Amino acid sequence: MNKIQQAFANSKTLITYLTAGDPDLQSTKNFICALAEGGSDIIEIGIPFSDPTAEGPVISAAMERALKNKITLDNIFSMIAEVRKTVSVPLVFMTYLNSVFSYGYLRFFKKCREVGMNAIIVPDMPFEEQDEIKEYVQKYDIANITLIAPTSRERIAELASNAQGFIYLVSSLGLTGMRQKITTDIAGLVKQIKEYAKVPVAVGFGISTPQQAHEIAQAADGVIIGSAIVNIIAKHKENAAEEIVKYVKSIKEAL
Repeated sequence: MNKIQQAFANSKTLITYLTAGDPDLQSTKNFICALAEGGSDIIEIGIPFSDPTAEGPVISAAMERALKNKITLDNIFSMIAEVRKTVSVPLVFMTYLNSVFSYGYLRFFKKCREVGMNAIIVPDMPFEEQDEIKEYVQKYDIANITLIAPTSRERIAELASNAQGFIYLVSSLGLTGMRQKITTDIAGLVKQIKEYAKVPVAVGFGISTPQQAHEIAQAADGVIIGSAIVNIIAKHKENAAEEIVKYVKSIKEAL
């Protein structure tokens, strides 16, 4: 059983997100530790990108702040190597394909393996084009996470049956961000996905409150929370760790 399977093995799974380098890399390291302390089972680390097409205003602003620090992928890899000395939960890169392509596929995935990354999510890479990185994720045992949207119903069989690690079910159409209400039939989508999937299903986009997390977890294997955490960081900056721990604990308890 690999680390991602272990994270889903015994309870509803909490997956959390932050942007690397917001407000700086030392703070990111502290915040990853805070996420783990609060009860995150899996942590997504966003690689800053100048044109984050899937992101709403909260995460886009975080990426802008990080890019102003002129951090590089090498800086991020070094920070993760340090984090891995104390944090054992699975770590997942959320990145746009151009960042990986520019760094070099072989070099990128080899480095992921070296520093202890477990998976990658590439929101701008269509399923049909995943062969572009297939040999590298296989060689270095990095799960390539599949995203499924509410509009994917006709393709669910193909998407779900080929998924690795876990399936990222997008709760709502549009960009990332906190939503007061999620109107998608999550239970129906999860049921359909599970007819074909060999991996767990986690739901993200829009979840921010303990009540929302609890409701989503009735149907799904886990929930993914990003913008609410990035919002805490935007408000408290380098002093956000304590607030992150409190917030994550409240979500974990609700699950």
